[in-house]
Amino acid sequence: MRYLPLIWSGIWRRRGRTILILLQVAVAFALFGVLQGMKTGVEQAIAHTRADVLFVALRAVGAAPLPIAYRERLRSISGVKTVTYADGLFGTYQKPGQEVYVLTIDPTNTWETLMSAIVTIAPRDLEALKGTRTGVLISADIARKYGWHIGDRIPLTSTTLQSNGSGNWSFDIVGTFSAHELEAGGYIVGNYAYLDEARLNRKGTVRNFYVEVADPAQAAAVAGAIDQTFANSSAETRTASFRENAEQQMQSIGDLGFVIRCIVSAVLAATLFSNVTMIMRSIRERTPELAVLKTVGFTDQAIFYLVLIETTVVCVAAAIIGLALATSVFPYAGKYIPGLTMPTVVVVTGLLAAVGLALLSAAIPAIQAARLGIVDALAGR
Repeated sequence: MRYLPLIWSGIWRRRGRTILILLQVAVAFALFGVLQGMKTGVEQAIAHTRADVLFVALRAVGAAPLPIAYRERLRSISGVKTVTYADGLFGTYQKPGQEVYVLTIDPTNTWETLMSAIVTIAPRDLEALKGTRTGVLISADIARKYGWHIGDRIPLTSTTLQSNGSGNWSFDIVGTFSAHELEAGGYIVGNYAYLDEARLNRKGTVRNFYVEVADPAQAAAVAGAIDQTFANSSAETRTASFRENAEQQMQSIGDLGFVIRCIVSAVLAATLFSNVTMIMRSIRERTPELAVLKTVGFTDQAIFYLVLIETTVVCVAAAIIGLALATSVFPYAGKYIPGLTMPTVVVVTGLLAAVGLALLSAAIPAIQAARLGIVDALAGR
């Protein structure tokens, strides 16, 4: 403890230089936290994505929609636990640019458990949707966007025509839901039965099915069996689990891990060289002071550790600031990537990296300070 005032005065001997080191290290670790945190966080989010829920969609874009009759055939496939479906229509509210998608579902209790990864619907709101043919549920985002409230009737204009040839649809807001997808402010949830009964074309079809398998380990086998069942039909399917779809989306970006490692390594390397330069300059400026310390009894080892501790304190403090800034970004990113948070392992790794950066930065200057000759230093040589 008796060395703390000495360490503190050494850190702030040149305030401008110390602040510069703090800023550059903080920026480096903020970048490290954001990039590495996003990568690790997305990987963890994918790992927690349900592997037991399969998404059954059309194999070919533009092909005939999936007949709702597929539901019974899906239920008969070995390994299938539950089946539900969804369809929808695109419409505009008041102005052409105010687009709203109506996601229509079969409002059964399946949506309280099976589809919680997509939307969360309270039992009360689900019952309200069941009891109102034209009912819809809205998210908090779209409610703020258009000023909607429960009890409002909302008119939409759509290219999906009703049986009478009209493109005007009316829906009654009966409850709310919580969305876990992108563009939560762009869609509402309604009754499939109303859509299918009222529309002119595509009656008895759905956009896709959601299948829950009894054993997640058999998800791939069940997916293969589903696609085999509907092979060579007018509406062939492509089936994959939620987790598989998420993994494919990540792979489509490319080798994200390699890119992030290259960027982070380059930033940390540049920070290391910059720190070494500034610390060595600081040691040269402090040569007479270090010589005085040796004169009054400080050993070479004490001087060595003194320089290391000063650098470590600055680097760790800057890393904490940078990682805190990076962590503050994640609540906003979590709106677009459900479940994304700053992984604890990234914070711990960042702090350890800060210690390593400090030790590497200060190693050569600390050795030079420890080897300093008292007579030469006092003589200015």
